[in-house]
Amino acid sequence: MRRPYVPACISALLLTACAAQVRYVPGTRIPFSDPNKSVLDACEEYRLAVERGDADALMLMAHKQYWEDSGTPSGSDDYGYDGLRNVLTQRLTRATDIRYTVRYVDVKQTCTELHAPDPSHGQQPCRAAVDVLIDASFTIADAFGKPKRPDKRDQNQLVLEWDGHRWLFLSGM
Repeated sequence: MRRPYVPACISALLLTACAAQVRYVPGTRIPFSDPNKSVLDACEEYRLAVERGDADALMLMAHKQYWEDSGTPSGSDDYGYDGLRNVLTQRLTRATDIRYTVRYVDVKQTCTELHAPDPSHGQQPCRAAVDVLIDASFTIADAFGKPKRPDKRDQNQLVLEWDGHRWLFLSGM
């Protein structure tokens, strides 16, 4: 006896499985949306600028209200936009052969569509917090002038704000 309902059940299962698949931003496990893709593209531009050691490009990606608290209880190592330039210039001029890989773990955004901030209508700017795992190495001269190549691994959160045209980093660089 033939069972005509078996192929129909298989077809229904396949359609359900295909419909339930989540699309991800390529190369990540971050659910795809235009804002998620856009913010991760900005983070990739940042990553590539770090590998090039391009402090000027990094400064163009920083928000004028950039603030870094360095994750310590003391405020003595905190810095803003102007301090960021000093930190980047000092660190990047001493390092060569920079390898900087980033694994994107999570993205949380304050808006579902990118829009320019409009305070007159109570519209706050879009912000994104991107949780990342960093794996980096670089060559730097030690106190005796000998080249050393330390490996660094860390977790970090990059915080960005959409200005109506592009994402700018508020912290985490």
